[in-house]
Amino acid sequence: MINRYNINIRKYHSTDIKNVTRLFYDTVHTINAKDYTKEQLDAWARKDIDERVWDDSLSLHYSYVAEINHLIVGFGDIDKSGYLDRIFVHKDYQGEGIGTLICDKLENIVKSETIFVHASITSKPFFINRGYNIIKKQKIERDGSVLVNYLMSKKL
Repeated sequence: MINRYNINIRKYHSTDIKNVTRLFYDTVHTINAKDYTKEQLDAWARKDIDERVWDDSLSLHYSYVAEINHLIVGFGDIDKSGYLDRIFVHKDYQGEGIGTLICDKLENIVKSETIFVHASITSKPFFINRGYNIIKKQKIERDGSVLVNYLMSKKL
């Protein structure tokens, strides 16, 4: 449901890091809880996120945030090779088209012929609906927990 809100998509700034990491943590621990255990969620999205490492990564990539009335409600980033690293939408704004707007922006900014993403169980349907294909199911070990995700790609 796009256009219910006045959504502003803008470039990420380092001053956004606290809001972005909080959104990531909250979204993973609520939205992804239907597909992953508490231990898996804790391994994936830790309370002690290294904001400096995240900021460095987001600053090196094409990174955008979505805002509604100056509140960050989503963010995403992609590197020059076409690897879509992160895309997350605030837990209270799911299903509003925000992820679609961010993903459209990211897919259109790179000059790669193919976009790759490591999609969670939860986000897999979103990417399938956007024309991504599953390359393989993966089991990733993180902090002693095994998480399932999917390597997916889309030809542009």
